[in-house]
Amino acid sequence: MSSTESAPAHLSASRRSQHTESGVSAHLGPLFVIDTDPGIDDALAILLGLGSPEARLLAVTTVFGNVGLEITTTNARRLLAMAGRTDVPVAAGAARPLLGAPAAGSAGRHHADGLGGRADELPPPGPLHPADAVALLAELLRSAAEPVTLVSIGPLTNPASLLAAHPELTPKIARILVMGGRLGGGAAEFNVSSDPEAAHRVLAEQSVPVTLVPLDLTVRCAVPSRWLAELAAAGPRGAALSAMAEYNRARFRAEAGVDAAPLHDAVAVLEAVRPGTLRTEPMRLAVLRAPHDQRGRLTVTDRAGAGPRPVDVAVDADIPLLHAEILRRLRTLDTG
Repeated sequence: MSSTESAPAHLSASRRSQHTESGVSAHLGPLFVIDTDPGIDDALAILLGLGSPEARLLAVTTVFGNVGLEITTTNARRLLAMAGRTDVPVAAGAARPLLGAPAAGSAGRHHADGLGGRADELPPPGPLHPADAVALLAELLRSAAEPVTLVSIGPLTNPASLLAAHPELTPKIARILVMGGRLGGGAAEFNVSSDPEAAHRVLAEQSVPVTLVPLDLTVRCAVPSRWLAELAAAGPRGAALSAMAEYNRARFRAEAGVDAAPLHDAVAVLEAVRPGTLRTEPMRLAVLRAPHDQRGRLTVTDRAGAGPRPVDVAVDADIPLLHAEILRRLRTLDTG
């Protein structure tokens, strides 16, 4: 379906009856924003945020990454339309890293459309906010009655730019939750290596609290085929998400020899809406930024002594409980 066609009624039927114009009708948990580069696991993460009524998703901001900025922004708007939540503002952010040109994206991991070849099956995209991502984030932080959690599940260019442009707003940030990085060896992880300067600014140079959800943990949280089948059985929204995730399941099986679909970004969003889901340890981190083959790698500089302020690094979780909780919340998008 092209973006000019009518949205399928079974996907775009509005859920606004459960919400006020400004968000969820009963706000009991965190206020949060998702900064994202959709992306299949980003799609699951955004919809997970919308399926968490105790928290309030204030906005979605987009960044280059898995695909280019124009596509990530369109995908975010399509996903919100699919959920019947075009009241959530979407603002476009950085199209390139702080320094240099964008590296090759990971479109091969998410298909050229970013959503496993399924983007055109979603409803037409909802509106685009007139402000850019940093301006919208600053506006939301200034007006929020309580500190806001920023969930960064793409390259960290937008949060790094926000912190540089508006240091006076750091007290309004409850914490930054970052999905990215790898501590256990291997190639540099995509989100951090896409903008190492931005990642270092957020993870090592700022005083705002940060929780890092690294690849070391998220690969352990991949879901089996029966989980995807249960999601698909929930209804049309669950079926659409499950179909996207099947693309990553096939890739993960080919690359890692494991028949499962990774949930990377959804793990970080679950921690945002259900704090304490992940067990963390404080670590002092740095990002290698010199132009060599280690650029974008994370290093632990000192676990206890002097140096950058520590980051809470997620090291473990009750994975069956995590799977069940993500599935339960996503299913409510169809079942109410």
